[in-house]
Amino acid sequence: MTTRTHALISTFAAMALLATTAATAATLEVGPGKPYATPCEASADAEDGDEILIDAGTYSGDVCAWTADGLTMRGVGGFAHLEADGQAYGAKGIWVIQGDNTTVEWIEFSGATVPDQNGAGIRQEGNGLTVRNCSFHDNEDGILGGGDEDSDVLIEFTEFADNGYGDGYSHNFYISHVRSLTVRYCYSHGAYVGHQAKSRAYENYILYNRFGDEADGESSYLLNLPNGGKNYVIGNLFQQAATTQNSHLFSSGEEGATNPTQELYVVNNTFVNERQSGTFIRNSSDAVAVVANNLFVGSGTILDGPGTETSNLATDTPGFVDQAGYDYRLEQASPAVDAGTDPGTGGGLSLWPEDHYVHPVGDEPRPEVGALDIGAYEWGEAAGDDDDAADDDDAADDDDASDDDDAADDDDAADDDDDDTDGGCDCDAQSGPGASPVIGLLMVGALFARRRF
Repeated sequence: MTTRTHALISTFAAMALLATTAATAATLEVGPGKPYATPCEASADAEDGDEILIDAGTYSGDVCAWTADGLTMRGVGGFAHLEADGQAYGAKGIWVIQGDNTTVEWIEFSGATVPDQNGAGIRQEGNGLTVRNCSFHDNEDGILGGGDEDSDVLIEFTEFADNGYGDGYSHNFYISHVRSLTVRYCYSHGAYVGHQAKSRAYENYILYNRFGDEADGESSYLLNLPNGGKNYVIGNLFQQAATTQNSHLFSSGEEGATNPTQELYVVNNTFVNERQSGTFIRNSSDAVAVVANNLFVGSGTILDGPGTETSNLATDTPGFVDQAGYDYRLEQASPAVDAGTDPGTGGGLSLWPEDHYVHPVGDEPRPEVGALDIGAYEWGEAAGDDDDAADDDDAADDDDASDDDDAADDDDAADDDDDDTDGGCDCDAQSGPGASPVIGLLMVGALFARRRF
């Protein structure tokens, strides 16, 4: 049976489950003059499969747990802003999601703090999380969740900004040992001492995002996959400031490559290092990384660890549209234009970059103009803008219950010597047996047939 068939079967099974719950599901309306004044009033009545529609506006100090399965919580008319205002449910965060297969859309989370210094906008304890078109800022952790090897997490079209307590144990987002994590079309920046993105998932699909310190950021890694895994890092923008806490931009496996499968594909990304030195990619596993068609700007070692390097370009004159303004699209005269090669396949999937990240939190198809360019952008006009910005109707129709479980709050200290130690919570980061063959990205790929990846 092909991987595509596996994915379609999983999708049809999920659709059948949704159809069953839809027969009894209700719509709960939240806001001024609505049946429920606040989201947490609705949470007390929510049952499996319900849709909670929350009017745009600010809901201060409204914190709670969501226990039903198959819920969709969606802001209407703009962001529904959940401002912690000194409150936290269970000393964990603003929303503690305990039900399975939850979808969260158009919600803004801010100000989560707890005594353990890991207060989260979303603390995920159930199996299954999709986060779409959301914003997480000024929390101790944006999203903190994981711990179930049967879970998949999907995060897309979402901004993470200025999260972190400042101790190196809290991050813009941190996903623990789930089956798979897919992050695409997201903007993660300004993490305070911690990482812009961290995941212990068995499989990670990091696609077409922007991770950056910008002018004076103090984050540690831009992307950290401390236990390695089967990892695809394609079409992303990575920018490290001179003020960063760590000289490495992207690190994989530095705490022990303990995930069941070890493969690393780093393809058609743009890396910009504004420090005087550093390492763009660190691979601490024994797996031979595939490093192809990446654009490296600034000083530093391209690859520390085993790997093959193909058609990469290291230069201080990349020919960006506006490097100072973080616009890393290519000018026609850029040395990266037409300098790439077909990256082929890896782990049974095409490595060809299909999309561009469009700022902020959007996407567009990557055009085919002559030979493949090096880096995250292809010079030339895109064939169409149909995916240009995610909205409530067209962003990822699958609503995959991207499963995630108990938040591994005991995050690793993000420091320059990388001697990280877990601490800060009673949630153990698990390292269970092998991942299921039905991986998160294949499910997404089956539902988005227009993409090769």
